Amino acid sequence: MGILAAFCVFALAVHLASLTAAGIKAKARRRPTAVSGGRPPVTVLRPVCGLENNVEATLGSTFDLAYPDYEIVFCAATVDDPVLPLVRRLIAAHPERPARLLVGDDRISQNPKLNNVVKGWAAARHDWIAMVDSNVLMAPDFIDRSLERWTDGTGLVCSPPIGIAPDGFFAELECAWLNAFQARWQLVADMAGFGFAQGKSMMWNRPMLDRAGGIARLAAEVAEDAAATKIVRGAGLSVRLVDRPYPQPLGRRTAGEVWRRQLRWARLRRASFPLFFAPEILAGGALPMAGAVTLGTLGFWDGSTVAAFAALWYGAEMILNRVSGWPNTAHGLTAMLVRDLALPVLWLAALTGNGFVWRGNAMSVSDPAPGRLVATRQRVKARIRELADSFR
Repeated sequence: MGILAAFCVFALAVHLASLTAAGIKAKARRRPTAVSGGRPPVTVLRPVCGLENNVEATLGSTFDLAYPDYEIVFCAATVDDPVLPLVRRLIAAHPERPARLLVGDDRISQNPKLNNVVKGWAAARHDWIAMVDSNVLMAPDFIDRSLERWTDGTGLVCSPPIGIAPDGFFAELECAWLNAFQARWQLVADMAGFGFAQGKSMMWNRPMLDRAGGIARLAAEVAEDAAATKIVRGAGLSVRLVDRPYPQPLGRRTAGEVWRRQLRWARLRRASFPLFFAPEILAGGALPMAGAVTLGTLGFWDGSTVAAFAALWYGAEMILNRVSGWPNTAHGLTAMLVRDLALPVLWLAALTGNGFVWRGNAMSVSDPAPGRLVATRQRVKARIRELADSFR
């Protein structure tokens, strides 16, 4: 029982230390933009697909950035996408901001978002390019906050999504997963100098990516953020995360939507970074809490000690939410408990399967054969050259 008690105490210490570190990162003060030359012109690429929750607010926020020189390029895959009238209306309502809508699907990879956004990359007028998912709410200081993290040795700046405005219990469950769990560990990894790319928001310097082989390299993995992480590290550079991550309004969620999204991400992590995926089963509260209950049941800890352990574990997570300005919802504690109970099940499901569905596309995390990778990269490069020529 001494070993079990030591495990519980060690897990709690790591848990509290990581929450403290994430809180410091999420409350960091603004710094001057780190990019040499001040505030360069920026292209904001926003791939769109369908009428998501709060999409008018998230896409509309693109036009309200407090930055002197940026253009907006919206990318859609099909002419009948129901979000297109909204995009056109937003563009027409903001004639002061250079903005375009590009439509077309370039099937250059398994990844539907990459297929959608590659035409925008080719059409971008500026070398600083922010690729931002349509469900991210862009703060007025979005560009400055991204560029201030571009210090020496940086190859990419990203942000984990912070769930806000949940509607219903399952959206609160997604908040519990996104915020004080996933975002917390990503911020801690960044503080340790080992950041991972996040596809929700990626600030690229195009010459840097071109030196590493260009956007075609992102087709080497099913997920563009996993490919981006490997590209940046392969170039001897670092992925850095912004201070005070950007929010994603959630709206209503179903249990199935939350599970499928988490399973997709977990299987992608397992395929792309297996050594980091392996210990994820230990990252939540399920095993430490089970250990504490076992110690209490067998009489090695009294009831007050077990209660104090649980209060410290989940109370500290609520404190992180409070100091960071993240939601502490009505059913937040219940959501945290459900999340932690689901984590071992999710880990096993991710370990034993390869398939997932992403925006209606049935996909697999199985790695393509090396020959297919080479052919894909060649096809992507050729298509990007064609697109770039067509926009000149």
